[in-house]
Amino acid sequence: MNIATWSINNRVVTLVLTLVMLVAGLLVYNKMSRLEDPEFTIKDALVITPYGGASAQEVEQEVTEKLEKAVQQLGELHRVTSKSERGLSTLTVTIKDSYGKDSLPQVWDKLRSKIRDAQGQLPPGAGPSMVLDDYGDVYSIFMVVTGDGFSYAELKGYVDALQKELLLVKDVGKVSTFGERQEALFVEFNRDRLSQLGIAPASLLDALNQKGLAADAGRARVGDAFVTLTPSGALQSVADVASLLVSGSDGRQFLLRDVATVRRGYVEPSSAEIRFDGKSGIGLGIATQPGGNVVTMGQAVMARLHELESERPLGIEFGMVSLQSEAVTQAIAGFVSSLVEAVVIVVAVLLLFMGMRSGLLIGFVLVLTIAGSFLFLDPMGVALERVSLGALIIALGMLVDNAIVVVDGVLVRMQKGESAEQAAATVVKQSAWPLLGATLIAILAFAAIGTSNDDTGEYCRSLFQVVMVSLLLSWVTAVTVTPLLCVMFLKAPKGDAGDPYQGAFYQGYRGLLRRCIRHRYLSCATVGGLFAIAVWGFSFVEQSFFPSATRPQFMVDYWLPQGTHIDKTREDAGQIEQYLLAQPGVTHVSSTLGEGPLRFLLTFQPQQPNSAYGQFLVSVDDHQKIAGLLPKVEEDLTRRFPDALVFASPFELGTGVSGKVQARLSGPDSHELRRLADQVQDIFQQDPDAKAVRSDWRQKVKVVRANLAEEQANLNGITRPMVAQAMQEGFQGVTAGIYREQDLLLPIMVRADQHARHNIDSLANLQIWSPVAQQMIPLRQVVPSFDTVFEDELILRRDRKPTITVLADPKTGSASALLARVKPQVEAIALPAGYSLAWGGEYEAAQKAEAGLAGTIPTFVVAMILITIMMFNSLRQPLVIWLCVPLAVIGVTAGLLATGQPFGFMALLGFLSLMGMLIKNAIVLVDQINLEQQEGKGLYNAILDSGVSRLRPVAMAALTTALGMIPLIFDVFFASMATTIIGGLLFATLLTMVVLPVFYAIAYQAPVEEGGHGAKG
Repeated sequence: MNIATWSINNRVVTLVLTLVMLVAGLLVYNKMSRLEDPEFTIKDALVITPYGGASAQEVEQEVTEKLEKAVQQLGELHRVTSKSERGLSTLTVTIKDSYGKDSLPQVWDKLRSKIRDAQGQLPPGAGPSMVLDDYGDVYSIFMVVTGDGFSYAELKGYVDALQKELLLVKDVGKVSTFGERQEALFVEFNRDRLSQLGIAPASLLDALNQKGLAADAGRARVGDAFVTLTPSGALQSVADVASLLVSGSDGRQFLLRDVATVRRGYVEPSSAEIRFDGKSGIGLGIATQPGGNVVTMGQAVMARLHELESERPLGIEFGMVSLQSEAVTQAIAGFVSSLVEAVVIVVAVLLLFMGMRSGLLIGFVLVLTIAGSFLFLDPMGVALERVSLGALIIALGMLVDNAIVVVDGVLVRMQKGESAEQAAATVVKQSAWPLLGATLIAILAFAAIGTSNDDTGEYCRSLFQVVMVSLLLSWVTAVTVTPLLCVMFLKAPKGDAGDPYQGAFYQGYRGLLRRCIRHRYLSCATVGGLFAIAVWGFSFVEQSFFPSATRPQFMVDYWLPQGTHIDKTREDAGQIEQYLLAQPGVTHVSSTLGEGPLRFLLTFQPQQPNSAYGQFLVSVDDHQKIAGLLPKVEEDLTRRFPDALVFASPFELGTGVSGKVQARLSGPDSHELRRLADQVQDIFQQDPDAKAVRSDWRQKVKVVRANLAEEQANLNGITRPMVAQAMQEGFQGVTAGIYREQDLLLPIMVRADQHARHNIDSLANLQIWSPVAQQMIPLRQVVPSFDTVFEDELILRRDRKPTITVLADPKTGSASALLARVKPQVEAIALPAGYSLAWGGEYEAAQKAEAGLAGTIPTFVVAMILITIMMFNSLRQPLVIWLCVPLAVIGVTAGLLATGQPFGFMALLGFLSLMGMLIKNAIVLVDQINLEQQEGKGLYNAILDSGVSRLRPVAMAALTTALGMIPLIFDVFFASMATTIIGGLLFATLLTMVVLPVFYAIAYQAPVEEGGHGAKG
């Protein structure tokens, strides 16, 4: 039985199922997870290994190299990059795209095993290594807790208590702090006093260390009891530390406070500091648990904060850096509004061109299909976010295609005198399988992005999922619900029975098509000329990857020369904050010093620790003001801080990168790499549109090298480690045990007093203990000279090769335009043997994304071609259809040039989807030609009549799709994609209705006069 006949005969079942699908779909929509942007898995882990006292080169050779070898044994490894700096090795381990979030935990376990096995190969003093696999965690709420009039300890106590409360909130998976300062107990001694009393610093350190240790005296049996034994003398307070007895070389004992000042304070330089509107505070990041809802979690957290308001001391405030639940709610509301606008536009077009009843009928089927799609998308894990909702808008026009074909066919047959039931059954019988084939082809056009495993493919995957589900459901509703509604509500159109195509519009089109077929070779030449012009014009279309976001916030990165003390960075940051807050439209400024903040957006890449670095997150009241603020802020701050590198940038959409133009130089020698990098930087800086030109190795730093006199040192019993410790005690300080206070464990730092620490000229006069002389002697006796040299503080490698990267960003325009200008000049640099150049940044990201598509596109194109061949059991008919596909470039080029939109990754996806739409419409037309011939018409008449009969469905499908995408033109993420589809589709309609019949006439040698007979297909 015909499926339409069954649906009509069982109308109660059909209508009930329709109502259930509509209501259930709307209910599911309300509970679906919501995100601002789609998720993608960050396949990176950090391996951090300390190696105190080692230079960057020693860290590279003795630690980084060994750990890289161990990591490269991972079969899942895609790439390993490393940063070696004084005292620290940091590896970034990137896993292959084929491993998803479900398999990554097992991969990280294997990584830990490899790192553990490598620990035995590390030199003494190196390690242990830490594997951080939570590098990709996203904190959907990020705020700064500040407290005017509160000490840091009081503020930290409040934050600790708040952290415990928020961990209990529904959907909260993790609460982390940022910018906490390390509290310590400082013992600051006077060098001269120690020397006079003959107190060895080593004895001081040993006494402090012993007092801080937990001592186990065991237990003893006393009768039937088991009694614990413990000695007194533990450090209970700062006063206890100050009263500690230390011995001089002559056996006399002194109180520690007689030779040193004991106080509590904070370790400098701190690893990171965070401020909000100039007020120092503690950052608090809250992450959603896996599978949780960002919106409901955010609302629950804000509700809990409101409940705890009475417990918040006066003066403690929350500065909100990022609140994703609010941003998601606004973004979803905007997209839902766009979706509703698109539906209204589509329905309005249907009402205008197909009449009230037909338009409302198709509009209802459209709403039903959208609602029903949510029933399947939710179990697939698709969330409501930018891409999935945009995909619904993209699919709108295609969703009504099938229903339009059915409704139009029923109307035509009813006008010819058939009953509604008979017309519906016949139309569905004739068109169901061709429509299914055409629908599958349209879906396959999106399948390449749906099966790509790279970050970009994962980011855009919901585009394919939404299109696949909604289009398949649109076919189901077209052959079931639509014919039933036609029977229930449609009436035969008024007009002459037997010929519904006598109107001037149809006759005008018929005349145009007749002339084009008569002058078929001239028509082909004209189209070929337009195609050649379009290909030439496409070279003028700007290229890009992903556009910038419309987030009302931008970043200012501030780099002082490498090696700058955090105090200098902090001092400059205060002035920068005041400047930024004074700018029109700026509402808040969040600052992080010494390190980038927690990852509060998936597309945000935090900067690793560096005392010379500061980042300012500037919030504005209107994102449109950002374009004007960026160049002004850069110019003003560069003028005020000439020694710093300042660059401002908006947040990026998709998987964009910082430093859009990157030239990577690899080779064995660091000096040669720096020489080559300097040449690349010169080329970049000479381009007037390049800004923020920098190298990731940064500048070399000063190192004061103490030249140890080996003979004199041996005579005094002094070794190199003893000299190093003496210098460390004299300036930065050394850790000497632990001070316990309730649940606090504070390190005890021993160092010289403030005056001595800030006077490096006194380095030669440092007192060092001589075990042989049993007294303090000046350091100059064993270190006769000091040299100031420059060394690399940072050494970066990529797949075990030293690699220096030169980065730049465009002031205006696209990164591709800047790259096109500098690339020939950079590649002209003569590279010595063993050195190589590679391009990274946006170019590499785009290449990777396109390669991911290229790996799957051929498979799906072949599948589309095979479906076409199977549908028609012919080679010539699919050839005619596919010959029209490249010609869509004409409309695409015209649309992009007219609007100034770039051809980026989303535009490429738009072209792929356009290909599916074009083939879908072409199949409907070719299938109609076959039907006309089966009814006994000659080829020429069959082509003309098929074109006329399919004019309205094809034109309506194109028009509804094009007009339905108008809301997406105003969304920066989808603008180029929408422009590509609209421009290409409007011309594609001409291709389908004029050029394809001409190609068909040529392929089958159709005569030029009515009544003639051409070759049979």
